[in-house]
Amino acid sequence: MTKNTIPTERPKQRAFLIGAEFFNNDNILPLEESMQELAMLADTAGLDVVGMATQRLKNPDPKTFLGSGKVQEVKLLVEDVVADMVIFDDELSPRHQRELEKVFGENVQVLDRTALILDIFAMHAQTREGGLQVELAQYEYRLPRLTRAWTHLARQAGGGGGRAGGVGGVGLRGPGETQLEVDRREISRRIGHLREELEKVRAHRSRYRQRRQKQEIPVIALVGYTNAGKSTLLNQITDSDVYVADKLFATLDPTTRKVSMDDGREVLVTDTVGFIQKLPTQLVAAFRATLEEITEADLLVHVVDSTHPSAEQHALAVSQTLEELEAHMQPMIVALNKIDALSSPAYLSELLNLFDQAVPISGQTGAGIPELMKAIARELFERKQQISVRIPYKFGKLISQFYDYGQIQKSVNEEEGIFLQGAVPDRLASRFEPFAVEEGNFPPQE
Repeated sequence: MTKNTIPTERPKQRAFLIGAEFFNNDNILPLEESMQELAMLADTAGLDVVGMATQRLKNPDPKTFLGSGKVQEVKLLVEDVVADMVIFDDELSPRHQRELEKVFGENVQVLDRTALILDIFAMHAQTREGGLQVELAQYEYRLPRLTRAWTHLARQAGGGGGRAGGVGGVGLRGPGETQLEVDRREISRRIGHLREELEKVRAHRSRYRQRRQKQEIPVIALVGYTNAGKSTLLNQITDSDVYVADKLFATLDPTTRKVSMDDGREVLVTDTVGFIQKLPTQLVAAFRATLEEITEADLLVHVVDSTHPSAEQHALAVSQTLEELEAHMQPMIVALNKIDALSSPAYLSELLNLFDQAVPISGQTGAGIPELMKAIARELFERKQQISVRIPYKFGKLISQFYDYGQIQKSVNEEEGIFLQGAVPDRLASRFEPFAVEEGNFPPQE
């Protein structure tokens, strides 16, 4: 008679975390908080954190990143807690990776923050587009690091007849090529294919945006540090059920929903991927098509977790990423989220003084949402710029937009075009810039 057995979960891999702070430190978060964030990332990836170590030093060691003595100390700690892997809080160079793998041995995997984030993105990508973006970022990260499996010329391929990998290449018609070279060539080919596929995605998104622009529906992009509550806010203001979890990078693929404002006008709200300090450059490049939703938006709503002690630093990390995307000049409203869980009203007052156009809200309970929607409507539909333009008649749609959405103060019809002076919504002002004229050159009204 056999006993009933209860299936058990596969044991988690055991991770030991390592961080460093340098004298010329330009990290946004202090070392201790950065390590806490790394631990959250490890937990999101399904790892069991069994220890951590940090070091403050002047510069990274050219060979082992940390000082040689510290590396040996960490090696003993890793052996003591029986860790399967060590994860560094910074991106390691290929040389650092090679040297550290030698130190820790083949039974301990050496990873860095970038590899960990890429792994989390791979876990959470649900759509074909998300999968393509993550795969591209992973390959571009791995390409210069293809060294561990092939460290000599013993394995060879190609070269034609005779024994592949013979001593000194005997019997090969050509010099042959190492397996490492084959792998690199194959990965380079795959990278090229992925870039082509993502260009098709980018073109499709561009056509989709053009159709939206023809409908004249303003687009709002929710941006913010990962886990700030963007998806919860989207659900609250659109009455939808986008996936929400108390995890870093719980959602990657952008989700767009239509919202009717109080006056009946419609807007589109897009939830975008969360940012984080030290966001891998490979991800920013690979997610270009997705992140263009931010650069093309009429308004950004920057969601800030007001309960987090590093809310100001998180906001700075978001601002730096927006600057990298050249979206830092976009109109923006700050939504100070999670006020229902805020223990210190004084801290909220500090944040309100810190940000321009900040609105305290709770995406969970709905507190402050009416005020946020009023601020959005004011930014999209009420803020206007004074302009003077001469528009050729062949741009009839643009002329119509001025009449439909602007306030006409002067108009003069001429043979080839029309002179218009007045105010247009901020979100439309850039469309009229190619036709701007100096106010002094404006002809007298008939």
